[in-house]
Amino acid sequence: MNNSLIPARAKKNELHRREIEGMIADGQSIIILNTKVLRLDAWIKFHPGGELAIKHMVGRDATDEVNALHSKEARQRMDAFQIGSIAGRWANFVPPTQGGRFRRYNCEEDGEEADDLESEISSELSPHETPGLRRRKSTSTISSALSSTPPLPSSSSELPRSCVLDARTQKEIMLDKVNYPPVDAKHQDNITQKYRALNKRIQKEGLYNCNYFAYAVETFRYSILFALFIFCLRHSCFGFAGLFLGCFWHQLVFTAHDAGHMGITHDFQTDTCIGIVIADFIGGLSLGWWKRSHNVHHIVTNSPEHDPDIELMPFFALSHRFFNSLRSTYYDRVMEYDAVARCVVKYQNYLYYPILLFGRFNLYYLSWEHIVLGLSGAGKGRGGVKWHSWLELAGQIFFWVWFGYGVCYLSIPTLRDRVLFILISHVVTSPLHVQITLSHYAMSTADLGVHESFAQKMLRTTMDVDCPTWLDFFHGGLQFQAIHHLFPRIPRHNLRKTQHLVKEFCEDVQIPYAVFTFVDGNKKVISRLGDIAKQAKILEECQKACASHGVFSDHHTH
Repeated sequence: MNNSLIPARAKKNELHRREIEGMIADGQSIIILNTKVLRLDAWIKFHPGGELAIKHMVGRDATDEVNALHSKEARQRMDAFQIGSIAGRWANFVPPTQGGRFRRYNCEEDGEEADDLESEISSELSPHETPGLRRRKSTSTISSALSSTPPLPSSSSELPRSCVLDARTQKEIMLDKVNYPPVDAKHQDNITQKYRALNKRIQKEGLYNCNYFAYAVETFRYSILFALFIFCLRHSCFGFAGLFLGCFWHQLVFTAHDAGHMGITHDFQTDTCIGIVIADFIGGLSLGWWKRSHNVHHIVTNSPEHDPDIELMPFFALSHRFFNSLRSTYYDRVMEYDAVARCVVKYQNYLYYPILLFGRFNLYYLSWEHIVLGLSGAGKGRGGVKWHSWLELAGQIFFWVWFGYGVCYLSIPTLRDRVLFILISHVVTSPLHVQITLSHYAMSTADLGVHESFAQKMLRTTMDVDCPTWLDFFHGGLQFQAIHHLFPRIPRHNLRKTQHLVKEFCEDVQIPYAVFTFVDGNKKVISRLGDIAKQAKILEECQKACASHGVFSDHHTH
């Protein structure tokens, strides 16, 4: 925005909604934090979580998201970016990266209250209803506590693809609206107020403090697994060597996850270095890639257009919306529902486990892509500290020297044994991929609008896995994903202690708390994938029937 159009104000002077809208229209990254207006243009390129984590919050009250993902010191440093404040409750805009459009500011405009009302209403309407904003189409899935969504009617063969999918979308949105509190100011403000009170209670009870004794026990476990790997390798038991190395990697990644969320020392630099040593030097995976992807996932959880964790085309479609070849804001490309996807998605419930067996190989590719693009300057918006990327590069080289050359080439004599060792060591880590996907794939993918509170969004899109305490070491804290999404910086050894507090909170605000056993959770995921696969088959039959009757050959929504 032309700064000459807005009177100069001190940081704490009030900024009006239309002025903020005008700033965003001119490309400025404006968020609201505790009634403070922050302009993050100078910081966004250096944000450790990448640009997208901030861009998804532009025009929104980001207080709960920022508090959940950042330390107290980081939040205090954000005050340097304050340019003003707001009065009263803030009504969120749809961020530009999600398709929101904004009007430039003109200080001579009249009727600001009318403009404010129009802006708030337009944020939830399609471009066909109110000019300037994209159509917001969403879906949801089913948890065991919710009723099942009926399959597409057989008569849908008479309808164009867009009508079929739009009808399905509306049914699933209504299902979520029935089972969760209304997305209005009264209900959502109540949820937010009690969520923040719960956070203070958790702080008071010391649940943010790391249990270092638990890490001493885990270090002992890691050492035993690695020693068994070395023992078997030296005695030419290559299959068992791969087994113990895979178990070692599987367990170690839980600590890298804690480090990525600053849950160990709570110091950004220290925990990042711990995470890089574990992920890159020992595991061959990029912590920087994970942080960029994972922070976006925590903000736009289960959003088909924005969450990279569920954007798995052409292998999996977690929503019928993927049939429309959605554009990913994370990967900045269209996820084509092409011939390969049409073939694979129809059988995705059968391919779920076989594909996850080889998930680690894909992570190698994503890690190298992130590091190379980051160092070359082509990876714009990847954030982080530059020397972290160089440290990661050193870590990747170190990993492939000790694992690729030292172990696979020098220590294993035959090609057959090398292949056996590599496959076993990588397949053994696949339960980790099941654990990660389990807590989201069976949950809602609906977008109920920008006015839904952070707490409700997290609980609606995430579930927990119920297991006995003695099995916590196997799940590594990932079984408490709903709690983790509400409070990402709580060390995983304290998540079970936090569970009863979250249950009380859910009962108080009347939000369903989804929790399943590991077996039942897997059944829900397979059922969800099967439901989408069935929709894909029905849609294909509809298109063939319509094409044979000359009704239409292919229809795409825009």
